[in-house]
Amino acid sequence: MKWRKLNRILHRDLGYFFFGMTLIYALSGIALNHIDDWNPSYSIQSQEITMESLPTDPSAIDRDDALDIAEKYGEKDHFRNYYFPEPGSLKIFIEDGSITLNLDSGKGKLEKTSRRPVFYEVNYLHYNPNAWWTWFSDIYAAGLIIIAVTGLFILRGKKGIKGRGAWLTAMGILVPLIFLVIFQ
Repeated sequence: MKWRKLNRILHRDLGYFFFGMTLIYALSGIALNHIDDWNPSYSIQSQEITMESLPTDPSAIDRDDALDIAEKYGEKDHFRNYYFPEPGSLKIFIEDGSITLNLDSGKGKLEKTSRRPVFYEVNYLHYNPNAWWTWFSDIYAAGLIIIAVTGLFILRGKKGIKGRGAWLTAMGILVPLIFLVIFQ
């Protein structure tokens, strides 16, 4: 078998096989690049709330009172625990969220989190959840190297690596190097 034919077969078959992994790492990479702008794994819904006639003394609030507050917002069945993070403040933990109240003003916030579809799963995989996935990710990385190298030799002539391909490859290498020089 000629090396060019083997090159095309490797490039094609590895490209097909690793299509799903490429989407996983591309989506999670975009999400993680913007982690300062949003939480890629969870969506957080926040609602301003007000409670009337709250005791201002934390010692006057017990578990039943915290349950009653959770019940007012439809969260009694999701109640987990409560505590006072600072004087004059009550925090009630509910499943996938919390209720925070200022005991003096009665104002507070109900926050609920939910997993973002697709992004939660791809980010979970991006963080290498176990040894088997790490091994598969390493195999994928080796596959990407092979796809990149074989891709250089798919086309011949002026559009291939001896022509336009050489210029594009050089630019693709220079861009990260320029960023390293400028920003490191």
